[in-house]
Amino acid sequence: MRGVLAAGAGVVAAGIGGLVAGAGAALAFFAGHAAYVWVRPGPMGDWRRGALAERATGRRLAALRPPDFRVLHDRALPGSATNVDHLVIGTSGVYSVASRRWRRGVRARRADEFGRAAASAVKMARSVSDALSDELDYAMDVVPVVAVHRGRMRRGGTRHGEVLFVGVRDLVREMSGRRAVLRPEQVTTVADAAERVFPVMGGR
Repeated sequence: MRGVLAAGAGVVAAGIGGLVAGAGAALAFFAGHAAYVWVRPGPMGDWRRGALAERATGRRLAALRPPDFRVLHDRALPGSATNVDHLVIGTSGVYSVASRRWRRGVRARRADEFGRAAASAVKMARSVSDALSDELDYAMDVVPVVAVHRGRMRRGGTRHGEVLFVGVRDLVREMSGRRAVLRPEQVTTVADAAERVFPVMGGR
């Protein structure tokens, strides 16, 4: 549809200003429409930006490697239509990681700027904890983490209740720099349980 509309704009412009003007108008319309669809508010735009942030977080988390860490991406939550963006199991603990893309340069200072993301992260972490604890037959705490893209976060992140908000560039350093609470063999046990409990979203 975008191509058809761009061609139509080009034909009109070519009729007025010649072939070069027509080609320029078609390209300008095509690029402008693509940019508008990308940045306009709405569910599709939010989903697209969220998906980009999620993939970028995944690339960062690739630096966490066995035997000290295992990372699972895009896992289905049993009994729910929602998914866990990233589940990190490591010697420093178990983390449920969500990605949030904020406006560039924004520095969050007030509690209400964290509220919705924090509530969602806590709910997800508790669901993951419950499912893992049932599978392992012992309590497994899960830390809710929000990886912030583009927004300005202080080094080491910011706590909002139970949730750690951390800039995506500091995510790996924050997880790998904490004191160990699990041994590498325990990481393997918990990660294998997580593989059983949380299938890949969509069965891919």
